[in-house]
Amino acid sequence: MTPSTKYDCLIVGAGVTGLALLYELARFTDLKRLGLLEKCDGAAQVNSHAQHNSQTIHCGDIETNYSLEKAGAVRRTASMVVNYASALPARERDRILFTMPKMVLGVGPQECAYIRRRYEVFKDLYPRMRLLERRAIADLEPNVALIDGTWRREEILATGTPDDYSAVDFAALAQSFSHACVRLDRTTDRQITQLFSTTVGRIHRAGPDYVLETNRGLLQARSVVVCAGGHSLLMAQQLGLGHDCACLPMAGSFYFAPEALNGKVYTVQNPRLPFAAVHGDHDIKERGKTRFGPTALMLPLLERRNRETVKEFFEVLRLDHQVLPTLRHLLRVPDLRHHLLRNVLSEVPGLNRRLFVREIRKIVPSLTAADITYAEGFGGVRPLLIDRAAGTLHLGEAKITNGDGIIFNLVPSPGGTSCLGNAETDMRTLACHLGAHIDEDAFARGLLMGYEDTRGDSDGAAVAQEEEQRALARAV
Repeated sequence: MTPSTKYDCLIVGAGVTGLALLYELARFTDLKRLGLLEKCDGAAQVNSHAQHNSQTIHCGDIETNYSLEKAGAVRRTASMVVNYASALPARERDRILFTMPKMVLGVGPQECAYIRRRYEVFKDLYPRMRLLERRAIADLEPNVALIDGTWRREEILATGTPDDYSAVDFAALAQSFSHACVRLDRTTDRQITQLFSTTVGRIHRAGPDYVLETNRGLLQARSVVVCAGGHSLLMAQQLGLGHDCACLPMAGSFYFAPEALNGKVYTVQNPRLPFAAVHGDHDIKERGKTRFGPTALMLPLLERRNRETVKEFFEVLRLDHQVLPTLRHLLRVPDLRHHLLRNVLSEVPGLNRRLFVREIRKIVPSLTAADITYAEGFGGVRPLLIDRAAGTLHLGEAKITNGDGIIFNLVPSPGGTSCLGNAETDMRTLACHLGAHIDEDAFARGLLMGYEDTRGDSDGAAVAQEEEQRALARAV
């Protein structure tokens, strides 16, 4: 069977990462034939769905596991999301972006000292960030600072902002990209095709091009980008790439409490753990509820609540003499071992609420087990990449490419916030490979306008921050 249509680029996966790339290629390049393939019947049905992530715009100010250099890069990509959405008509913008207070909370003398030192390092990068003493915390989040109208006993200190774009509906953002591409398809001379309910089997080379086997038949393209979470590694390995990697999917679950927070409250990250610290979030979809989490649990699935992905889990994990020692080494770290065990128990009905409430009392000290409920149907899967040769976990963004027109996005970091920044990287790589032109002025006006690079001379500050992180690790 001969492919009927030849595309300049085919994108696999209609989450926010894949649709951000389709939008940038359609809006800012002169490529004529673009296509997107998605196995679900609509956009953003898996990890980009509002139930399956924390709905947070991660810009680096309240994420204590970021170095100053990392925070500067993340701030730029977060600004791209805000710049895109804030330029939309108010009704559409308000479906995507949400203003609320946010902070990272230190509890106890050690963490409070760390928060104070971190503020001095990061304040120039985030001019709107404030150091919040006990009374300022109570003004923004009274349930964090007070118990029945009296001050909590522990010393507390936070940094944050009182009214920033702090939350995002990544599904609504993805749908906005999709609708913008439909308009470009109708109003320009380009063909921009979005095919839903389309499964992709294998990808193979056909001369300089690529052929994708799908349930709609064969599709051919000059370049391919796969944005499909853990499935990306599976497809890469089928093409002979990425065999030096294995994938360890980690599932996260959440709990609900009655409306306890006005915004987002993060906690200090344990540097020994490759997982997000527990945080509390005013949920943008479940009105009147605060969501706490996530837990971290290894499940034999590439997609939460999709048993059809069990077989694929074992294909990408590839337990052998290289991966098994890595897992054993990870479990020898006491903090990590205890964290994983505690999170396994946090899934056991009857026991889970009593265990988990101990963690979230750090944020809202008055909560009891009776106040919280397991958020059934909430939570997604984030793939952690194992470097098989080094025997270590690779944290953050990961790409696999042959340098000849195909890219597999594995773990965009930090999640959906990086969608437009990740798309920019791929757009520039593809433009170079395909000889395409990028309208740099339109790109700057559309996504960068309003962003100011205030990083300045951050080298010395970045070193200081890394030293602080090491000091905290020793103390913890």
